[in-house]
Amino acid sequence: MTVAAASFDLARYLARIGLDAPPPLTAAGLSLLQAAHRLAIGFENLDIPLGRGIVIDSAAVFDKLVARGRGGYCFEHNRLLRDALAALGFACRPLLARVYFGVGPGIVTPRTHICLAVEIDGALWLADAGFGGSNLPPLPIVDGATAQTSDGAGHRLRCIGEQGALRGQWLLERAGSHHATDGRAAPHGEWQAQYAFDMGAVAEDDLEQANHWTSTRPGTRFTTLCVASIPQPQGFASMVDRYLTVHGPEGTQQREIADAADYARTLREVFRIALAEVEAARLPIFAV
Repeated sequence: MTVAAASFDLARYLARIGLDAPPPLTAAGLSLLQAAHRLAIGFENLDIPLGRGIVIDSAAVFDKLVARGRGGYCFEHNRLLRDALAALGFACRPLLARVYFGVGPGIVTPRTHICLAVEIDGALWLADAGFGGSNLPPLPIVDGATAQTSDGAGHRLRCIGEQGALRGQWLLERAGSHHATDGRAAPHGEWQAQYAFDMGAVAEDDLEQANHWTSTRPGTRFTTLCVASIPQPQGFASMVDRYLTVHGPEGTQQREIADAADYARTLREVFRIALAEVEAARLPIFAV
């Protein structure tokens, strides 16, 4: 057990995600844990437009996402999930991925997404609590693995290359309504690429470097927009700048956020993110 796992406050984390007891060390237990995490803790990048850095060490992430009731983006969510898995006794390690949602054909993106490989009974599973653009369940890392999610989308994993291939060894795809994403996906009914990864070893400094690029690179999604999203029991909700989209069994509802008070209230009530109105008012989308 790592130092982070040994000091991890598992009871407090489980309370934050609404679980009364630790899940078993099985594939079903992994799925239960990740689903609870995703339904309870929203995805958001708001510290970036607020001019704060994104710190991804265990203590900082736990304080932000658990103690202070905030959300985070992939490097934060999957740091927290990774620490929780280790504390429970799961064997897991980080992977780096290239995001292809909304990217044109032929473009090779940088490795700016973290996901996790979890070993259960000798088999590897893909776990990911931090892909804000879509609701992804754990998948066995085998060619052709598929799953359905409550937002009505299908997910598929394909082996597309060899270890170390430039475009990745494994490709995760999604088929479903683009309204059940955070706005990155183009309208599609057939399979669309979400991200690609390989099984190469990832060092902590690799994660620091990728997090720094993602949170500071001018002109990118996370440095130009205010983003929040969260899966719902039968759908998906997202908020990009001042536009809220909620997709569910009865269709898609969209509205414009009126002001900072409305924004902070929507974060709290829809995305389960605690951000004070005074902080919301400092976001660039409310600049005079």
